[in-house]
Amino acid sequence: MRTDRWFAAIAAAMMLAGCAGGGDIDSANGKAVALTKEQVRETLPNDGAMTGWKESARPAAVEMDKLYRSQACPIKGNAGCENSRFFGASTFRRDDSAAMVTFMIVAYDSGQAAREAYDVLWNHYGKRAGQRGKAFSLGRIGERRDARFDSPGFHGEPRTVTQTRVGTTLLWTMVDSMEKSKDAVNEDRARDLATMLAKRARQAQNGDAPSAAL
Repeated sequence: MRTDRWFAAIAAAMMLAGCAGGGDIDSANGKAVALTKEQVRETLPNDGAMTGWKESARPAAVEMDKLYRSQACPIKGNAGCENSRFFGASTFRRDDSAAMVTFMIVAYDSGQAAREAYDVLWNHYGKRAGQRGKAFSLGRIGERRDARFDSPGFHGEPRTVTQTRVGTTLLWTMVDSMEKSKDAVNEDRARDLATMLAKRARQAQNGDAPSAAL
C-alpha cells in the first residue's frame, strides 16, 4: 500500500484506539459554537449521506491528545492544534472505481482558534495534493476554503485535497485513486464532497442534526 494512503490510516488508527449535491452556502450568518465530541462524529458523513460510496472506516471522534495532535497536526510542535478539542475522521470508497475519500475534522474551542490555525495547516495539507498541485475553486462554502488537484501517483493517479473553515471547525476532504481515470477523482467530485461536509458542520453548529448528503 502506498504511503499516500496515510489519509485512510488516520481513520483506521482511531478505530483501533477504541473509538467506539453541491451548492453554495454562506456560513458567515451561522453560529460559531464549539462542538461536542458527539457532534463532531455526527458531522462526519455516514452511509446514508454517501450515495455511491461504501464505508471503509466508520465515523469516529476522539478527544485531542498528544497522539492525535501528532496525526492531525504533523508539524513542528503540532502547530495548528492549539486550542483544539476534538479530532474526527471517516473513510469511504467508491463502488464503481478505486477512488477513496477521507473526511477529517479538527474542532476548536472558538472561531478565532480555527481561524488562526487555517494557514498553518493548509501549508501542510495543501502539499498532500502533489508538488505541482493546481488550485481550483470550491465555490462559496465556509468562511475560508482552498483546494488543489494533482496527479502525483506513479502512473499519474489523481488526487484532490480540500480545506474549509466553518465556524469553530477546520474540515478536509482528501480523495485519491489507484486508477488514472479522470472519472474516479476530479474537481467536481471534490467540490461536492467538500460542500456536503461544510453544510453538515454548519448544521451541527446551528444545533441541528447534520443531514446534508450527496
